[in-house]
Amino acid sequence: MLAIQAAILGLVQGLAEFIPVSSSAHLVIIPWLFGWTDPVLKSLGFDVSLHLGTLAALLVFFASDWWRLAKAWVASIAARKIGEDPDRKMAWYILVACIPGGLAGVLFESRIERLFHPEGSPVGGSAMLWMAFFIALLGALLLLADVIGAKRRALAAMGWKDALLIGLAQAFAVFPGVSRSGATITAGLALGLERTAAARFSFLLSAPIIAGAGAKSLYDLLKQLKTGALASGELALIPIGLVVAAVSGWFCIKFLLAFLQKHSTRVFVYYRWALAALLVGVAVNRGL
Repeated sequence: MLAIQAAILGLVQGLAEFIPVSSSAHLVIIPWLFGWTDPVLKSLGFDVSLHLGTLAALLVFFASDWWRLAKAWVASIAARKIGEDPDRKMAWYILVACIPGGLAGVLFESRIERLFHPEGSPVGGSAMLWMAFFIALLGALLLLADVIGAKRRALAAMGWKDALLIGLAQAFAVFPGVSRSGATITAGLALGLERTAAARFSFLLSAPIIAGAGAKSLYDLLKQLKTGALASGELALIPIGLVVAAVSGWFCIKFLLAFLQKHSTRVFVYYRWALAALLVGVAVNRGL
């Protein structure tokens, strides 16, 4: 049963990391709704596997982009010039946009996470109400951005201001329910980017942040391995979480880029509002 639960959470991570509905929120909500209390599902080892899975999906899906951008970035360093080369610009846009989100993660993420679901304690109804608020709020902002945004600017039309503002939006993903992809796609749409352009930049931007979070968690995991503090159950679930998150994440990226070519983001807005209403209803029913 634990392996099935791990596979379900890996699937949720792969889907919700890229669809603008918040993976961090879903990884808390699903065990809370179904009463999954095994601590291994909240363990460091399993968390690492989920991060590495979604990172693998990004690296594989955008492999040609990463190779081209890496070469362009090295060339800009060697020439000490960015110039008008679109790949050089994009490489630096991604790096600049990562700064706000990276700082927010280092300074606030662990504090906010402990505030919403303290380690070793069950998630409370009041925390779920706050999460429902952020889920519904981002849904409203996403809808507003999709309605008022021009949706005419291609990725090549981005500038430094766009990169910085989208990076600032990503910083708000430290609040559970906001969603990294939700915040950055919303910002991209509000700045007039095409839906697919906003999503593509969001995905490229998320890779360094996921890699940074994964590297930190992996470092902590290796320390646990050395001290023998790692439970055998965690090791058994690591490959399950990694593979399921990677495969589902790859297909989710492919689906969303194709979906946004012909459709708006409203289905995700409605899902957010329905999920927020469900959380409020369950929390009230359980007496908070």
